[in-house]
Amino acid sequence: MKFTASRLSEGNKMFPTEIHLEENSIEIKAPGLFSGDSKYLNYEDITSIEVDSPMVGFSKLRLFMNGNKIEVHGFSKSDIKEIRKIIDEHRSRKRGV
Repeated sequence: MKFTASRLSEGNKMFPTEIHLEENSIEIKAPGLFSGDSKYLNYEDITSIEVDSPMVGFSKLRLFMNGNKIEVHGFSKSDIKEIRKIIDEHRSRKRGV
């Protein structure tokens, strides 16, 4: 499943961030003009999730793993809720809960 940040959000005007939720991992793509950055995260490596959803504006998602933090922003409130739900489901399944 693929989610794309809004072009109206800061830092996403020309090349919006994408989150791809796969069966075993998450890919976070930050495209660029000549190159881009992709990060792959296994669901079981995610130790914590934080969400900032203001009344007005775009939401932020923070994923924590092994002392590292990855933050993405510019997604709708409904997209962030769906992303978090899917991540939580995969994390539970991988941990056998």
